[in-house]
Amino acid sequence: QVQLVESGGGLVQAGGSLRLSCAGSGRTFNNDAMGWFRRAPGGEREFVAAISSRTGKTYYEDSVRGRFTISKDNNKNTVYLQMNNLEPEDTAVYYCAADLDSDYLILGDVWGQGTAVTVSS
Repeated sequence: QVQLVESGGGLVQAGGSLRLSCAGSGRTFNNDAMGWFRRAPGGEREFVAAISSRTGKTYYEDSVRGRFTISKDNNKNTVYLQMNNLEPEDTAVYYCAADLDSDYLILGDVWGQGTAVTVSS
């Protein structure tokens, strides 16, 4: 069974940092696009960042570019989201997702259960 499991969420003050991890199992994700979406309280799900496992190319939503960095360790089958200079507007549940056999994360073939991030002002 293909699974994604997130960890690393929590409570942090504005200006602080967190690193989210997403561990994949059930297959190697070396030919897949992986990344992160988030859903703020009362909001819609929105794209945050993605990485192509094959090319290493990264993509970011405009509001996080320059503050967040996505990376992937193919040996550990794990994708990371380093979040710096966090803002209260970053408060959300963050979901890891993967589009299999693709360089682009669009709809997500596989989803994690989510990890909550709360940024206090």
